[in-house]
Amino acid sequence: MKVLLDENLPHDLRHHLVGHEAFTVTYMRWSGAKNGELLRLAADAGFDALLTMDDGVAYQQNVATLPLAVVILSAPSNDIGDLLPLLPRLLACLGNLTPRTTTRVH
Repeated sequence: MKVLLDENLPHDLRHHLVGHEAFTVTYMRWSGAKNGELLRLAADAGFDALLTMDDGVAYQQNVATLPLAVVILSAPSNDIGDLLPLLPRLLACLGNLTPRTTTRVH
């Protein structure tokens, strides 16, 4: 699965997404793109999922119109140490994602 990490996630998280192609917004040179534009860019580039900590994406964007899924990570902070405990649930989620949906991983 081709996964895009939003700017609010640490770059090192991509190393822990074993079995997936993970890229960051910065790597893709999309820094500063607003949510709607970012989702369109990701969809056009063939991404299967956007990982973010931005809970607003679920309310501000109509994900059902795009051929990708959005995964919202809920952790105390975006520190890698706070995100790693979510990894087993995140990897399971990525293995079962449905396009055009929003999923929360706690």
